[in-house]
Amino acid sequence: MKSPNKRIVIGGTLVLVAALAGTGLKATSAHPEPVKAAKSVMTVTTLVPVEKRWPVQLAASGSIVAWQEAVIGAETGGLRITALYADVGARVKRGQLLAKLARDSVQAEVRRYQAALASARASLAQAKANADRARQVRGSGAISEQQVNDYLATELTAQAAVDLAEAQLSSQKVTLSQTRIVAVDDGIVTSRSALLGQVVSAGSELFRLQRQERLEWQAEVDAQQLGLVRQGASSQITLPSGQQARGTVRLAAPTISTSTSRANVLVTLPAGSGAKAGMFASGQIEAGLQQVLTVPESALVLRDGHSYLFEAGADGKVARRTVTTGTHRDGLVALVSGLGAGGRVVKSGGAFLADGDLVTQTKE
Repeated sequence: MKSPNKRIVIGGTLVLVAALAGTGLKATSAHPEPVKAAKSVMTVTTLVPVEKRWPVQLAASGSIVAWQEAVIGAETGGLRITALYADVGARVKRGQLLAKLARDSVQAEVRRYQAALASARASLAQAKANADRARQVRGSGAISEQQVNDYLATELTAQAAVDLAEAQLSSQKVTLSQTRIVAVDDGIVTSRSALLGQVVSAGSELFRLQRQERLEWQAEVDAQQLGLVRQGASSQITLPSGQQARGTVRLAAPTISTSTSRANVLVTLPAGSGAKAGMFASGQIEAGLQQVLTVPESALVLRDGHSYLFEAGADGKVARRTVTTGTHRDGLVALVSGLGAGGRVVKSGGAFLADGDLVTQTKE
């Protein structure tokens, strides 16, 4: 059994410890530790999106085709090709000789008709002399009226024979000229079916010509886009090689295909564009102006197939915004949705930021 004195000592010790503990708590409450301020993750330049008037661009695709093609064929048949002067890819001028057909038989026919014309003219001269004499003695009784009429009729018949011979000779001369196959316009030979020694038939195709070396982009658009296309509108085409070419809308089709519900827009391409007939190209057709909100392309952050911007708040924290983008132009991109006007966005470096990060702003 413990003595009363020991219990008094233990109790006093406990009271003293409790008092000291209380004193320590009061001292701690009177002097709290300072809270550390959040640290900026990086310094960024921020700017306000700018509104601009940009062209409305209609995306389209289609083939590169010749503006017009010319088919050059034989106008006379049964003649053999004796010479060829142009091949595929040759640049030719209007009237330039492309091929020759055999001329001997045609020239012989020309000489025959020339002789026939000379004979007809001689007969006409004789008939005319007889008719003139008959006119002089008509009514004098020297010759009968019947004989006078015969002389006059013979003159008319001889004149008709001369006219026929002249027509036949002219026709044969035309046939002779058709033995020279010439270019009907300036352009490039795109195909040649003529072969040396081939006997041609009338109307058979020998050459095909791309007229004036002019090419067009035959872009396909839907009904809604067609209503926005205007003649003379500018267009930009991307060729398979990646080369860019600018063109001008020449014609928008007046009707829409019932099978595809699409229409063709013909865009004239300049010479030296690098395009070739038969290529497939994509591009944009400008269709008026629209007001758009723009930011630099460097402000965009692409993650997981989506486009983001970081909007900087007044407290220095950034918020990630999912945006829908439109046309890219001159280093800027149009914002379709996801961000309103007036907010400040991080110009570049957004790839190193996360939603809620604190940044130091340098305003532009």
